[in-house]
Amino acid sequence: LDETYVLDPPNFTFPSGAHICAVEVDTETGVTEITKYVAVDDCGTIINTQIVEGQVHGGIAQGIAEALYEEAVYDDNGVLLTSHMGYYRVPSAAELPSFETGHTVTPSTTNPLGVKGVGEAGTIASPPAVVNAVINALEPLGITQLDMPVTPERVYNAIQGADSSPGGAA
Repeated sequence: LDETYVLDPPNFTFPSGAHICAVEVDTETGVTEITKYVAVDDCGTIINTQIVEGQVHGGIAQGIAEALYEEAVYDDNGVLLTSHMGYYRVPSAAELPSFETGHTVTPSTTNPLGVKGVGEAGTIASPPAVVNAVINALEPLGITQLDMPVTPERVYNAIQGADSSPGGAA
């Protein structure tokens, strides 16, 4: 039995955006500090600005947690060891940067309101923005790849394994 089906409904909406992150990495401890975060999203026609801002801010916070803290850890038998929220660190407001957000409005042509989704915008864009900012900061040390999450331990170990590591911040 073999069946193939392609779902391509005519009323899909595709939001877009760009998220940019700047970080400082302490090369002596591996600690990453986000110094600036800018997000510009296009969710089509904006009906309620506060809801859109809340969705973007919440998504960015969740994505930063994914990038810096959260990891699914399994034992040798494939059993998930980090099986509840007690294992996951959620950043507090004090640990998060002030976000600069902006919006472009390209109304969707597939619905009468011209709206697109925004709920996942920050969650999808922020992990690669943060991880790539950390890698960019460490590139002078010869580090060009890090696995998520980019924890202080993981960053510190990468720095120690690099060819040359001057002290201070990268």
